[in-house]
Amino acid sequence: MKQVIIIGNGISGITAARHIRKLSDMPITVISSESDHFFSRTALMYIYMGHMKYEHTKPYEDWFWEKNKIKLVNAPVEAVNTKDKILSIKEGNTLKYDILIIASGSKPNKFGWPGQDIKGVSGMYSMQDLQQIEKYTAGIKRGVIVGGGLIGIELAEMLHSRNIAVSFLVREKSFWDMVLPVDESEMVNREIRSNKIDLQLDTELKEILADENGRVKAIVTASGEKIECQFVGLTVGVSPNINFINGSGIETDRGILVNEYLETNITDVYAIGDCAQHRQPPGERRPVEQVWYTGRMMGETLAQSICGYRTKYQPGIWFNSAKFFDIEYQTYGWVWNKLRQDEASLYWENGKGNKCLRLVYHKQNKALLGINVFGMRIRHELAEKWIKEKKNVKEVVGDLKAARFDPEFYPIHEKEIEKKFNSELVF
Repeated sequence: MKQVIIIGNGISGITAARHIRKLSDMPITVISSESDHFFSRTALMYIYMGHMKYEHTKPYEDWFWEKNKIKLVNAPVEAVNTKDKILSIKEGNTLKYDILIIASGSKPNKFGWPGQDIKGVSGMYSMQDLQQIEKYTAGIKRGVIVGGGLIGIELAEMLHSRNIAVSFLVREKSFWDMVLPVDESEMVNREIRSNKIDLQLDTELKEILADENGRVKAIVTASGEKIECQFVGLTVGVSPNINFINGSGIETDRGILVNEYLETNITDVYAIGDCAQHRQPPGERRPVEQVWYTGRMMGETLAQSICGYRTKYQPGIWFNSAKFFDIEYQTYGWVWNKLRQDEASLYWENGKGNKCLRLVYHKQNKALLGINVFGMRIRHELAEKWIKEKKNVKEVVGDLKAARFDPEFYPIHEKEIEKKFNSELVF
């Protein structure tokens, strides 16, 4: 019987393991050097903030793995020999595989800043990163966060929850403005600053300074400003964690190159999740998608193929969600930071400037293309249906009440939104 080895115990690898087990009795081994058991990576910030404990982040009891005959190995993979189908792990040990699934995730980016490896500098991706942050932020007065993405704002909220002053360096002219339209980006700027975060836009890191003990004492920006601090969080994005496959013959670009079946160029070797790069991504999707739900979908899809039901990866309508302090964010379909030539949009924002709705549609046929929602929730299945069926935007406006997901006693805005949108629509 074929031996399946999965490198990585994140959402992609564990989903693949679980679904292979549902469909077959093949021996399965999961290798990870991060943790003994699968946990919810998105919950790391809540451990730090005291809302959860580590054991609360594990969806399955520790006995689940033995009961389901999934062997767990806590060790780093040092090399992959695809010719002999052998993995080299720590202390000279090796493992033989018949089918290899690489789900090794991401690693925080570093760009060669002087001082980036001194004590008190950390990314925010792994369990080890969280442990470093716990260690280096204990009792400090100020932290500096470098990088204005979703991980950066999570780390800002984490430090803020412990009353640690935060300077937040964002090289863009407005927060996440390479993703968000101007109005939404400005709303996030306001939310960050309303929480007393020192948001410094259009600002880049030059170097990190150490004290006599080799620990962070300050940073210097590209403009020459010096900010005293005791911790630096580097959150300038992540990249596929694939260095260990060097020399294996597995083709890579930014990530491990895969086709629509998640197959690499090497027979019986597959890649899924953050480390996978699609040779021909479907539609408008990016070649590398570092998103929780797409990782889960890849794991489910690949399990089908490995168990004899060859299946294409078809992720469907783009979706993502996040939280900017107290403002929740959802996006469906395609809402670019700047409208394309054949696009138009409707935008509503409440009086307090902490809720908004944007509908993007095609100028000619009026078909809905994308939705941004801030500070409210709409029903996922309905939003997806509207976009998939290319619903006329005027019909969508009239159907907003049906999409409401907020609890019963939350403020209702549909009438106000509908009135504004109908006044702007021109047919």
